[in-house]
Amino acid sequence: MNWTPAELQAIVDEHPLVLFMKGEPGAAQCGFSNRAAQVLQTLGEPFASVNILSDPRAIPSVCAWSDFPTMPQIFVHGELIGGSDIAQEMLNDGSLRQMFDAGKPKGGCCSNC
Repeated sequence: MNWTPAELQAIVDEHPLVLFMKGEPGAAQCGFSNRAAQVLQTLGEPFASVNILSDPRAIPSVCAWSDFPTMPQIFVHGELIGGSDIAQEMLNDGSLRQMFDAGKPKGGCCSNC
């Protein structure tokens, strides 16, 4: 990956839940990334994860593109919600589930139905 804004946007456009994190969900390399992965696993929906430690250009590229200074970063239906603390609060108060469900296609087999 070249970490261009177009590539990053394509990732969040393609997946309803995206986690830019240090490491992988089963092998996080920082506590905040681990907590963010656990929050999304608790939500019970599939999510895409991007290991931003795979390339030294990743962190500055993602932070510049999202205009958010820290990692991890969680996107729900293309919208940045923030990091692990915000995601945990949203999980606890039910707003993460509401936000995720609100972005799902309404009935039918696809978003065109």
